[in-house]
Amino acid sequence: MQRSEIENQMLPLAGSPPVRWRIAERPVGYEDAVAEMERQAALIAEGKADELVWLVEHPPLYTAGTSAKESDLVAPNALPVFASGRGGQYTYHGPGQRIGYLMLDLRRRRPDLRAYVAALEAWLIASLDRFGVTGERREDRVGVWVRRPDRGAGAEDKIAAIGVRVRRWVTLHGVSLNVEPDLSHYAGIVPCGVRDHGVTSLADLGRVVSMAEVDMAMRETFEEIFGPTARG
Repeated sequence: MQRSEIENQMLPLAGSPPVRWRIAERPVGYEDAVAEMERQAALIAEGKADELVWLVEHPPLYTAGTSAKESDLVAPNALPVFASGRGGQYTYHGPGQRIGYLMLDLRRRRPDLRAYVAALEAWLIASLDRFGVTGERREDRVGVWVRRPDRGAGAEDKIAAIGVRVRRWVTLHGVSLNVEPDLSHYAGIVPCGVRDHGVTSLADLGRVVSMAEVDMAMRETFEEIFGPTARG
């Protein structure tokens, strides 16, 4: 699917208000974030609120998606573990990782979950490109990957994860992009159930950038694919 096709599919209907763009100033507890996200999504589904993108960081923790396998939790006592309603398996969240929770009304865009996930991948790839990192999608693995020729032929690491849920055609959960997290924390799980590849970050790849720079890049590239935003 060409990027232009994704853009056309995920732009809102004419006359739709801009997506509210909110950035948390301090780390947000996972359960608090989920409660707020579900509250906002319910209001959007009822037509009582505009769509929202909420950028946060979490304290160190693991989340288990709806497909998580108990055997993939390697160190169950290392960090708090939270069951999550999103799709996918185990993942890590923590400081230095930008979480993007998206509450978008696909009825105003395109009610197609596969197209939505493809648009999220395109968004992350475009954001990484702003920092000279080539992100790639894989047909058999959700998320965004980077090749690591420095680690051998065929080596690649995951730099961004995607886990979504849709309720009444309003999206919940979203994406995580590794800016400069503690990558050692990934040792406590099999990230997203993938054993044959590693995990990386912008800092690990030699791109030391601030979270504010990442936020700016994510907002600009989001607007290219999903339409206008406004602080909210």
